[in-house]
Amino acid sequence: MGFTPSHAILRLATGAYMINSGVSKLSLDEESAEAIQNMAANAIPQVKQIPAATFGKALAASEIALGSALVLPFVPTKLAALGLTAFGVGLVATYAKTPGLTHADGVRPTPAGVAMAKDSWLAAIGLALLVDRKRRKDPKPAKPVKA
Repeated sequence: MGFTPSHAILRLATGAYMINSGVSKLSLDEESAEAIQNMAANAIPQVKQIPAATFGKALAASEIALGSALVLPFVPTKLAALGLTAFGVGLVATYAKTPGLTHADGVRPTPAGVAMAKDSWLAAIGLALLVDRKRRKDPKPAKPVKA
């Protein structure tokens, strides 16, 4: 998959957002890291096995690494998109499984869930980058038909 202008726009905007989000988490205090970890544990219970401070640093590093992969043009789009899709799906699962973030239908966000509901866009952008295929020219042009 090539690095097209449409990919560049999606990758740069999303990557910059991810880097900023990760950098802001580098200075998380223990209490904030634990709150994020508790939300993540609703979708992935194994994260509770990690100390909260370590989880916060790992999350920050993951977001910075993923954002960097998105903005660096030498990282293949498919690889960056796989990472973004996985990360986005994890965030959507956290949103869906955290009590109080959705209405009774389990989809629409409550006022408390609006901030997490927007993470569905990250998963959607990752999927869009994965399924977008550049049209390839036929390697062998059709031979003219002799009359």
